[in-house]
Parts: sequence; structure tokens; C-alpha cells
Amino acid sequence: MADQLYTGTQAAQLATRWRRMLSAGAAAVTSQAICNWRTRGHIAPAGLDEHGRPLYALADIARAEQATRSRALRLVGIGAS
Repeated sequence: MADQLYTGTQAAQLATRWRRMLSAGAAAVTSQAICNWRTRGHIAPAGLDEHGRPLYALADIARAEQATRSRALRLVGIGAS
């Protein structure tokens, strides 16, 4: 569903799944990483839940994961060049 929004925890789970599809040894993306992505401007909330917590659009999660992937994989020694 194109209009579905995801919590930080759900966004982290999706990003982890995508990252591990590309590199099996990749470390998990945590909800704290999602917060860091927001702080660094890689992702912006697309809305808020009933408790005022940020929600993220699928396309934004994918873009942020892609933007941060190469550095994250280098940090864990995968795909170092």
C-alpha cells in the first residue's frame, strides 16, 4: 500500500531485511540508526502516530537505506574497497 507509514522500529526491520538481501553478513539496522538518519537529514518523518512519534514512508526508508549502505557495510568490513 503506497500510503502506508512505518514506525522507526518497522523502518529498521525493513532496512535490515533489504541490507541483508544484498550482503548476508550485514549488521542489523536499529531504530536508533533510523533516529540518526533523521538527525543527519537522510530521512524525514512523513507523519506522526497517535503518540506523536514519527512515521516514515516506504520510499523514504529505501532512499535512506541506500544512502547509508556503503558506509555501514564498510564499518563491518563488507565490500571494503
